Amino acid sequence: MATHTSHQPDDETGEARALAAERLTAFIDAAIAIALTLLALDLPVPAGDTTGAVLRSVSAHGKEYLAFAVSFVVIAAHWRAHHEIFRHVRSLNSRLTGLTLAWLFMQVLMPFATRVITADGAFPPRFSLYAIVQVLASASFALIIREIRRAHLYRTDVPPRVFAENLVRSICLAAVFGASVPLSFLTTGPGAYLCWLAAPIVLAVARRIQSRAPSGN
Repeated sequence: MATHTSHQPDDETGEARALAAERLTAFIDAAIAIALTLLALDLPVPAGDTTGAVLRSVSAHGKEYLAFAVSFVVIAAHWRAHHEIFRHVRSLNSRLTGLTLAWLFMQVLMPFATRVITADGAFPPRFSLYAIVQVLASASFALIIREIRRAHLYRTDVPPRVFAENLVRSICLAAVFGASVPLSFLTTGPGAYLCWLAAPIVLAVARRIQSRAPSGN
């Protein structure tokens, strides 16, 4: 009887920590949904009295529609990676919560960065803002994974490779977007965008190297 009573506070603390992780995940999901909605709200509406005029209007706003599609995919990819990691988290600490909010700030900033990159004016600063947001988002996510592993905030049945693969992915993306910033000042617009297209190649090479490395924590 006494033994059961002594373990009850520990059980309640564990449940409270698990509930806190679930609530943070739910909050993240809601904020991401709002960010995606804001992306759509900024889309220009095609205008014209004829089919040809509407099509010309769509073509004139092509960069806005393309930026929306790219940003939607990027935010969705960030959210998917976060979801994949946090389903293994059993508890939180103040540092992990702070890092997660910093990561979320970058996601919420994405609609603004999307508007900036499609605006008129000097290309390098506008492009760099968008790229830097991606660098900070990926870097903060890498720190999230590091903190989860450092503080052992994950369940014991999680394969170590789950964290290792996402960590490598975040570092590679931060590197690719970071490299595109100086490139935007040295080349024209398309040249800087080509750096982003190299991301899948960089990830594939990193995964191949990682698969050959010995398994570990």
